[in-house]
Amino acid sequence: MLLENKNADLKEQEPEMNMPPIVSAQEWESAREELLVKEKELTHARDALAAERRRMPRMAVEKDYAFEGPNGPASLLDLFEGRRQLIVYRFFFEPGVAGWPEGGCPGCSWIADQVAHPAHLNARDTTLAFVSRAPRADIERLKARMGWELIPWYTIIGDFDADFGVDEWHGTNALFRDDDRIFRTYFVDGRGDEALGGIWSYLDITALGRQEEWEDSPEGYPQTPANHWIRRHDEYDAPAEEEAAIASDARIAAGGSVAADRSTQPEKGS
Repeated sequence: MLLENKNADLKEQEPEMNMPPIVSAQEWESAREELLVKEKELTHARDALAAERRRMPRMAVEKDYAFEGPNGPASLLDLFEGRRQLIVYRFFFEPGVAGWPEGGCPGCSWIADQVAHPAHLNARDTTLAFVSRAPRADIERLKARMGWELIPWYTIIGDFDADFGVDEWHGTNALFRDDDRIFRTYFVDGRGDEALGGIWSYLDITALGRQEEWEDSPEGYPQTPANHWIRRHDEYDAPAEEEAAIASDARIAAGGSVAADRSTQPEKGS
């Protein structure tokens, strides 16, 4: 009874919200269609901005940068893990940051929580890495506590954070590798970071973009049909569903068994 009275008192103290009107299904659908026009305009504007980003000039990274990783000392080139593109997020986890040493920056932690499975980025020749100034043991402990085991995470040794605009604030740098040469291609911080975490949002800030045919990219950029490359995160070593279906049709046309072939294919809608 006391809890009910307390909840009732709190409800009385809440200001009344000025909610939109209640309308019929037809009026609601009309309002949704009207808003959809503006949403599509925003989507197209975002695509155009990403196309502009892919044409930004590159800055050569001439300095050697050192890190400490799970396998020991690492260079900036090592952070690419052999891939062509690298996205580096500076996570504030170090002495002097609120919560140290038990936890990292709350805002940076939000970013880490919304990072999608890295296998999808890796399939687009892109590596995501976090960097901090915390010792390795503390980084591994925090990763285990928060469930961030899949994010490659390195300790900064030297001037990387100061040189890349992330010594006093978090931020995300995009880099491109041409053999052993490294180029800085993009940087975003502040509220620009808050939208990151999903596969598309990350690819849209890279030099090569999503690498799909519909994109407006400079001539010669790698591109494939839209969504053709997508797989479940543990299936990138296997053919995509569309490719598997084509292979299946070819085997059936050659006299293979339909039943045998279907036994290895996922059911539609799964």
